[in-house]
Amino acid sequence: MEYMFRDLKSDEIECKVSSINEKGLSLLLYKTARTDMQLLDETVGTYQWKCDYKEVKGNMYCGISILHPTSNEWITKWDCGVESAFGDKEKGEASDAFKRAGFKWGIGIELYTPPFIFIPAEKTSIFDTGRVDKNKKKVYATYDKFYVEAIEITDKVITGLAIKNQKGVRVFSWRKASK
Repeated sequence: MEYMFRDLKSDEIECKVSSINEKGLSLLLYKTARTDMQLLDETVGTYQWKCDYKEVKGNMYCGISILHPTSNEWITKWDCGVESAFGDKEKGEASDAFKRAGFKWGIGIELYTPPFIFIPAEKTSIFDTGRVDKNKKKVYATYDKFYVEAIEITDKVITGLAIKNQKGVRVFSWRKASK
């Protein structure tokens, strides 16, 4: 049994700020649990998959099971989640475990291959919060939101990427050099 999940589309990929300083900010790409559920429904069918959660040594694990089409045996792949830094920690941990189990099935594995995404300060609104961190460095922030405008994926590897801000202005563009 081999399910090949399709590549993620640009509107199925989220961006979040990873680090920020006076020179600019870096972004990470991620998928939501809703995207995994949609792809599972689309690829194997609504009633051909299920998930289960268990706690092991204080860590939340999620298993995504897919029904084998000929043997009618449930095949399960498990992974562990981490608490969310923002909002509901338990819900975030369960969601993270689900998304990681989805990666084990190949859902969104291209998200492990992006280039370093750096947005220079002149292309975003960065401000000094007036606070300092534990290393006595100034803490910067932004209210800007970022979206994947376009993405190219070849053999599960990101080969082209464009990011826009909430105003629709492209702030990052990259294409992998061809050999």
